[in-house]
Amino acid sequence: MTQATLKVTPLNAAHRAAGAKMVDFGGWDMPVNYGSQIEEHHAVRSDVGMFDVSHMCVVDLKGENVRSFLRGLVANNVDKLQVPGKALYSAMLKPEGTVIDDLIIYFMNETWFRLVVNAGTAEKDVAWMNAHNTATNAGITITQRRDGANSYGLIAVQGPNARAKAWEVLPETKAASADIKPFNAVIVENTSFGEVMVARTGYTGEDGFEIAVSAERITDLWNALAAAGVKPAGLGARDTLRLEAGMNLYGQDMDETVNPLNAGLAWTIDLVAERDFVGKKALQEQGQTQQFLGLILREKGGILRAHQKVVTPQGEGEITSGTFSPTMQEAIALARLPMGVAIGDTVHVQIRDKQLAATVVKLPFVRNGKVLVA
Repeated sequence: MTQATLKVTPLNAAHRAAGAKMVDFGGWDMPVNYGSQIEEHHAVRSDVGMFDVSHMCVVDLKGENVRSFLRGLVANNVDKLQVPGKALYSAMLKPEGTVIDDLIIYFMNETWFRLVVNAGTAEKDVAWMNAHNTATNAGITITQRRDGANSYGLIAVQGPNARAKAWEVLPETKAASADIKPFNAVIVENTSFGEVMVARTGYTGEDGFEIAVSAERITDLWNALAAAGVKPAGLGARDTLRLEAGMNLYGQDMDETVNPLNAGLAWTIDLVAERDFVGKKALQEQGQTQQFLGLILREKGGILRAHQKVVTPQGEGEITSGTFSPTMQEAIALARLPMGVAIGDTVHVQIRDKQLAATVVKLPFVRNGKVLVA
């Protein structure tokens, strides 16, 4: 795919003006860094940084039957959502029990739920929702808010000082968002940037907000945040931060071939409630056959990367994501391992012609600026 055919977010010109190094990310022209990926990583852990996440897709579902529609569509139970603005993380599954996508669902009111889905899967996701809408005769209106009129831009402001900086730039949102807990959102109208949705969510293991504003005003907001001292950060830092936080990346740690129980997503799946959902029967039949755990490399001689084989006395496992942790200054990885492997065990990772020792640890590695493993 050539640069001319890559999709762009409304902030593309702002990234280029800031000297960002741009890369093809799943068909999107996105910034990988603005100079130093390491500095961007540390800014989020110690102060505040921001990411353009406008390639993610906001999808509004509206209709009288929207709650019952979602009860059958996703693996988590939307009946947990009773207070407006409350959010739920879930997976949308195939009948075979594998992952179409992971997404966040916001409850706005009984006739309106808002979803945020991954960039590369958005078209597939919406097609799947439309098919389910037709099959169940739910009569739901499904509207993407990423293209054309009424489209949104999204900025993730993350780090220990993220909320204070967001309020500095968006003071009209402070009263409404100061007391919201993680995984909750508010919509504030008539700010200096128009209508704003402020969600206390993120993908870094730090506190902060994900802010949605109209695509027409997103560059103004980005520039105002930058002027207030919020450091722009690219995909490189986003990946090391999320990996330290033990967060899955769709297409790498899970996909349409992976049972979510084997990807550490059991907490997002409600198999207890009587309701049926797409993929439930398959999950009940398959159960969990692997564990999703962390690894810390204990020997020098390599970096942990996806698809490396993990050798254990209980059988083989596989690394799904690996990196060098800027916070820990060690090579770390996420891995699917045999069920008998225990936290604290020593296993061996096949790196080229060597088998290097690694320690199995519970995820996450880092959360809220603190290293949680040794």
